[in-house]
Amino acid sequence: MKTITSQKQPMINIYIARHGQDVDNSNGILNGHRNEPLTELGRRQAEDVGKQMLQEGFCLLPNSQTTSSSTPSAKKTIRAIYSSPLQRAHETAKIFAKILSTDASNEQSNTVQILDDLIERDFGIMTGMPISSILEKCGQDHVLSIDTINYFLDPENAETFPDLIARGKKLLTYIDTEICGNGVNEDSSILLVTHGDFGKMLYAAYYELDWKEVLKQFHFGNSEVLLLANDSPPEKAHVFETSQYNS
Repeated sequence: MKTITSQKQPMINIYIARHGQDVDNSNGILNGHRNEPLTELGRRQAEDVGKQMLQEGFCLLPNSQTTSSSTPSAKKTIRAIYSSPLQRAHETAKIFAKILSTDASNEQSNTVQILDDLIERDFGIMTGMPISSILEKCGQDHVLSIDTINYFLDPENAETFPDLIARGKKLLTYIDTEICGNGVNEDSSILLVTHGDFGKMLYAAYYELDWKEVLKQFHFGNSEVLLLANDSPPEKAHVFETSQYNS
């Protein structure tokens, strides 16, 4: 299992959420780095998951506040939210921040921070193509077919899944050194709002799992939330699941 803490550092629990449905998802288009907004359904998905988290005891502390005996458990206390630079993720993150904020008088006191490494996979020549064209454009030998989803593996100019694993490890190192190691003196949690393919590979990188097996194990639905934690095994990662199958 991937460990991002040491004896001298507190434990940071990492929650990963996928953005809500965006316009490309709704239209059956492979988005990648395309920057379309959420649909009304996507906003509702984010709101529904945010409200579920709130009901389960999750909260987002103002930047100046730290956990204490009067706050919820560290695992459900979000000290910061980080987002992909793409608007579908950033809008989702802002919806979560508004719902989970403990500062009712100033819901925007918790600024969502952008982390470029949370961006979705670069789809290369498949960017903007219809989802239905994957087999035709890539060929069966270059596609991993899982139930209702076809994962293209190596089209021209696209990031591969091993590329995403490498980016995920880089991000985990950043969290370890710059977030966990930057004045954090107590156990707490952070929320990362990202995308389908990269979210799955970040999970694989954290738990040191084979990327092909991870793709076969589960789909990362719109606004679904995973937990990555030293005391939480990979099979228990799903916090909130959805039935969305958009790419």
